[in-house]
Amino acid sequence: QVQLVESGGGLVQVGESLLLSCTASQNIDSIKSMAWYRQAPEKDRELVAALAPGSNPYYLDSVKGRFTISRDNARNTLYLQMNSLLPEDTATYYCKGYGEYGSALGSWGRGTQVTVSS
Repeated sequence: QVQLVESGGGLVQVGESLLLSCTASQNIDSIKSMAWYRQAPEKDRELVAALAPGSNPYYLDSVKGRFTISRDNARNTLYLQMNSLLPEDTATYYCKGYGEYGSALGSWGRGTQVTVSS
């Protein structure tokens, strides 16, 4: 079972940037789609961005124009470039992979904490 480890979070001020990474324990060529989720305290986990073959990336409306999702199969890594960060972006960020039939692969990891101060 593939393990995904998130990193790159931190404490930043409004308007600053972070690059989140999600590194897999094995080759990710077989992972058809990948996505970033986030969960703020006392809120549901929400889909932030997703990358699927043959289509444009999906972004939550509130992050469009600010976040960019990408993957580097050679490095077994999924990225989320986050620019112009806002306090409402504060959350724990998680990555997820999906197989050929849309099934989720593995389980949720620890995530990486992003805190944006106002």
